[in-house]
Amino acid sequence: MKKRAYLVGIKGVAMTALAVYLKESGWEVAGSDVMEVFFTDQILTARRIPIKTGFRRENITAKYDLVVVTGAHGGMTNMEAIRAKELDIPVFMHGEYLGLIMDKLQGISVAGCHGKTTTSSMIACMLANAKLDPSYAIGTAYINGLGAAGHYGRGKYLVAEADEYVTCPKTDTTPRFLWQNPKAAVITNIEFDHPDVYGNLDDVVEAYLQFVGNLRKSGGFLVACLDDAEVSNLLPRIKDIKTVSYGFSKEADYQIASFKIHKGLSRMNIKVEGKTVGKFTVSVPGKHNLLNAAASIAVCRQFCRLSWKEIRNGLKTYTGNNRRLEKIFEKDRLSLYDDYAHHPSEISATVNSVREWFPKKRILVIFQPHTFSRTKRLLNRFAKALSLADWVMVAPIFPSARESFDPTITSGILTERILKEKGQATSVKNKDEAIKLLQKTVKADDLIITMGAGNLYQWHESICHLLESI
Repeated sequence: MKKRAYLVGIKGVAMTALAVYLKESGWEVAGSDVMEVFFTDQILTARRIPIKTGFRRENITAKYDLVVVTGAHGGMTNMEAIRAKELDIPVFMHGEYLGLIMDKLQGISVAGCHGKTTTSSMIACMLANAKLDPSYAIGTAYINGLGAAGHYGRGKYLVAEADEYVTCPKTDTTPRFLWQNPKAAVITNIEFDHPDVYGNLDDVVEAYLQFVGNLRKSGGFLVACLDDAEVSNLLPRIKDIKTVSYGFSKEADYQIASFKIHKGLSRMNIKVEGKTVGKFTVSVPGKHNLLNAAASIAVCRQFCRLSWKEIRNGLKTYTGNNRRLEKIFEKDRLSLYDDYAHHPSEISATVNSVREWFPKKRILVIFQPHTFSRTKRLLNRFAKALSLADWVMVAPIFPSARESFDPTITSGILTERILKEKGQATSVKNKDEAIKLLQKTVKADDLIITMGAGNLYQWHESICHLLESI
């Protein structure tokens, strides 16, 4: 008889990836979440994974062999987790259970404040194209060319994102990535991104140092971005671990020696230890994505031992993820993209990438700040990053379920700060107000980007309807 798993908060991208992995590996899977419809609903429904609306004790019965919970809905304090414990059903936090899966495979963990999803997806695409059938659990809904971001493969590799956020703010402050003991790990960059759980950047760096320590236990090796100041500063503190560096720096083991943009594609030359190994095509824009590609190339060559041909062909199959500069609408010269950027560095990278690919376009950004704590702590940096766009609309702050309302920070305050940075910005109270303002603002050859980690994608239907009429 099949084992049965129940996932509390199943619609989250990480939980959905785990649900798909478990389903493909032979488990019966069910779960619960809020009523709101997410990108992941379609993935779960297509795989006949039932979703109960809301959290109730009676949802949990003795028929389940496993319950996995997420910190987004209270973790171990969720009533369904409590009921499972009463019934002596094993209960795990998501990060812990993913770590247990990794212990049985050759784990490849991708850590960093930015670039985790793209780099993980590139690695998965290369391994899949090389017929190695990797397992993967990646923090997005879809990977173009692969489908759902969770998969149970027959091969020996597991590709997973490794997040520095804590396991559960209420009950367990262990950084999630410390549950993973990979054989290979990537650190793309280190920044201060979670002021609700980290006091300062030094605390974040120490967490990464602990994560690297897990490589020592597993006998693994590290792939590190030499261009990132904090990662570069961390490297001298790492002992007894093989390290491979990458970046634009001439000191990098895997150096991006040159690159060109042509017809919507980036082509870069890679040197390995000073020797040119050839050109590689990257189908997503921006220098930051060239770095992500270099990291994935280093992993697949050094750890997975793919040939250069396999790497080159595999990288071509990666054409993006949902919510990573995803094209939503295009009509003549008018277009709408959606991006997950919710940190100042990500916003800058996205706007600069679009500017690089479309130098003559007017770039309009509709930004939804994510969490009161992040918006307040990084206010000046947000303002500077958003001022890079030609015009910005700031939606109301999307709060985390883990934090309380903070009246001292609003989208209006962020808008005022953008204006002080000489940017063009205005704030709106809701979708209807936003559509009316867009109607007055949008021109026939504009490029619009919705940005944020919240639910701004729910505005897309109304925005597309408006753009159709322009």
